[in-house]
Amino acid sequence: MNRKNFVLIAVVLVLAGVYVAYFTDWFKPKTIHISHTVRPGRSGNRPGEAAAPLLAFGLGGDYELTEIKVIPLAALQANPLAQPIWHLVSDSKSVPIKFFIYGQGIRGMKPEVPGVRPQPLLSNVTYRLFVQAGSLKGQHDFQAVAKPASSP
Repeated sequence: MNRKNFVLIAVVLVLAGVYVAYFTDWFKPKTIHISHTVRPGRSGNRPGEAAAPLLAFGLGGDYELTEIKVIPLAALQANPLAQPIWHLVSDSKSVPIKFFIYGQGIRGMKPEVPGVRPQPLLSNVTYRLFVQAGSLKGQHDFQAVAKPASSP
């Protein structure tokens, strides 16, 4: 082989390396893609009481979660060690799930602090959800927007 062939092969290898580095996901960390929907919940016991919305989170695939945590975004920005309002950890091996509802119990997971129940979500407050499944992580910002109670 002559010098021209070596240069051509070197240029092709460099271009292939640039393509792989910038246009593929081979070297990017894998993340869990999270979405949410707000659904109307059950109305309260008293007439005119607003219904607490149900928040359903989709994960885009089956994951055996090892941790779920929800923290108000304002508290998180003020203090990186802010206390979560809902925090579940895996006690052994959780079941693979594609979605879950805020506050629900998930088989194989328990509250980080025993006996602590999830706090109710406030309307028009931004929260950040953190999920982890082994080494995979994901986060998602959301709001629980309550719809006003309908008048008779």
